[in-house]
This record gives sequence, structure tokens and C-alpha cells, in this order.
Amino acid sequence: MGSDLRRRAERTGLAVMAAAGIVVSIADTLGWLDKVAPGGVTKLTLLILSVVTGTVLLEIGRLELLDNVHSQLSRLDIEAIAKRQRSEHYSGVVRVHGRFPVELFTGYVETAAREVVILQTWIPNLHEFKHVLKQALVDRQVQVRILLLLPSSQVAGFRDEALAAAEGRPPEADVNLDVRHCLSSLAALHGSLRPEHRERLRVKVYNSLPSIAVYKADEHYLVSSFLHGRLAIQCTQTEIDGDDTVMGAEVRQELATLWRIGLEVDLGDLQGWLGSNGM
Repeated sequence: MGSDLRRRAERTGLAVMAAAGIVVSIADTLGWLDKVAPGGVTKLTLLILSVVTGTVLLEIGRLELLDNVHSQLSRLDIEAIAKRQRSEHYSGVVRVHGRFPVELFTGYVETAAREVVILQTWIPNLHEFKHVLKQALVDRQVQVRILLLLPSSQVAGFRDEALAAAEGRPPEADVNLDVRHCLSSLAALHGSLRPEHRERLRVKVYNSLPSIAVYKADEHYLVSSFLHGRLAIQCTQTEIDGDDTVMGAEVRQELATLWRIGLEVDLGDLQGWLGSNGM
């Protein structure tokens, strides 16, 4: 009811202004204005201005609403809405990369506050982000857990055959040796840490069929497959955000399963550990 009266008053004010303007123009042209208002147009001008002012005053409420549009929009949690949409419609998938995005993952590790988890047969690109893993361990006390294929596993031979056609892969290379080199690099990283930081770096090996390759930093995942003739980092990478999304929860469960069945590696005495386990 109040808004209807407001709109009527606004229309009436605008009509009066328009009519007054036309009447004054005609009166001035015909010389009537001096007869109607002897001594000047001041009073009529003030009358018109008062009508204009009254109409503007009626519009102040709407103008204030326009001023508050930005503050009203800022109250919307755009990121939360986008995250909910990704979760509901894309199961947490953010984008798909043509190959492993080193800079992106490095950035995620640099900002990680809780954990970094890697699931691979071995990590062929470890040298590209090894330094940020160390920073995460030392500077932010991030837990780093790594799962690699058991070097002596029969699966290592199968994967080696699957990679035989990989472009640029030396014919003498084998998965067993690659895993060992990766373990040696991780043992070197472990040895470079102060004792109070070493317990946060844990490595396990699993004796099972590799399901997916996963690079995880907090709630950010990069997931790829083990295809024939190609390293996992050369395959498309599905980027997932959110532990509570459909795909995030699925990958997290796979990581938990392999971590549970994995065999802990003694990075402090790698050669002794390999020997005691028949490797």
C-alpha cells in the first residue's frame, strides 16, 4: 500500500514538473509571465525547484538501495556457491589438464597447511617439487605421505612391459630400478631434515595393482591413470577440489586403503631395510 502511494506521488510530482515547464515556456513566449508574476520569475522558479526537490526526496530511498547493491552482493559467498555447484554437478572436478601441471601442484604444496599425499608407482618428476616438499615439512609442519609400488612386486614387471613403448624411455630402464632411485631420493630428503622434522615424512610401498596416480595437497587433487606406453604424468590429469565431493571422497578412500596395506619404509636405513625385505 505504501509503495503504491509512493509511486503515485512520484508520478504526480513528475507530471507537475513537466506541465509547469511547458506552461512557463509558453507564458514567457507570449509575454504573460510578467503579468502573472510581476517583478520576475523568482517565485515560479522556486516553486518548480521545490517540486523537483520533493520528487528527489521521494527517490532517496531507492538511491540508497542502489548505493547498497555492492555491499549486498559482497555478502554472498560466491566461492561457497561455486564449490557447491562443482560438488553437485561435477562431483568436485574443476578442470582437466593435458599433462601433469608442475607449477600448479607446486603452488598447492607451497600453500598446503595439513598434508601432502602422493600415490604413484614411482615419482618421475620428484626433482621438480622436492624443494617445496622440504619447505612444507620444515616451515609449516605439513605431513607428507608417499605411496610407491613395491620394487620387487610382480606388478612392477607388468608395468614395465606396459611402458615399453613409452616415447624416449631407455630400453634398459625398469620400474624396479626407478622405484629404488625414487626411494633413494626420498631417503636423501629425509637425511637432510633435522630429527624433529623427519617423522612428518613417511613412505610406504604397496604390493597391489596400481589403480590411479594421485598428487594431493590438502583438498586439491590431481588424478591420472596408468595407460600403456605413457607415464602417468604424461596422461590427462583430472583436477578435483574437496575431500567431501563425490570424486574427492572416492580418491581419499583409495589412498586410505593402500596406506593401510602398505609396508613402511625405513628412510633412515634404506639399504638395510631393502636387504631385510629381500629387495
